[in-house]
Amino acid sequence: MIYEFLETHQIPYLRVDHPAVYTCEEARQHVPRLPGAETKNLFLCDDKGKKHFLVAVGYEKSVDLKLLAGTLACTGLRLASPARLMKYLKLEPGSVTLLGVLHDANFDVQVIIDADLWKNDALLCHPLVNTSTLVLARADLLKFFRLTGHSPQIITIPTRVQFHD
Repeated sequence: MIYEFLETHQIPYLRVDHPAVYTCEEARQHVPRLPGAETKNLFLCDDKGKKHFLVAVGYEKSVDLKLLAGTLACTGLRLASPARLMKYLKLEPGSVTLLGVLHDANFDVQVIIDADLWKNDALLCHPLVNTSTLVLARADLLKFFRLTGHSPQIITIPTRVQFHD
């Protein structure tokens, strides 16, 4: 379905197939280096389950959910359950992707992209499954969002400080 949508709307992409990956670390092991920014995608909801967010940051970042909740003016921000992920984006855990909003026909999900990530010319995205990776130019992703009726918010996403030995 995603490939049909991209081709119908003349959105070019580069596709690479690979073994299933469930984490950024696995992706770095199994996906060859591609000309785009590696992303970490989180599907989040507030404490009442009324607001849903699809958040994308660079793979190396660790999101501070408490600070992000304040930025998004909601409380109790947490990872949404696999059942919510399926209900709103029709995705399985490990396949969370910005392209998932293709299934968000009711506009229940807000797209949030980290400003640092959005500076890249191209981003890497799963095509609704975690056994392939697509390279999409930023302008083409913007076209995708417009066609699906989504307006991504580009913000500086608060991150946790990580200490390295």
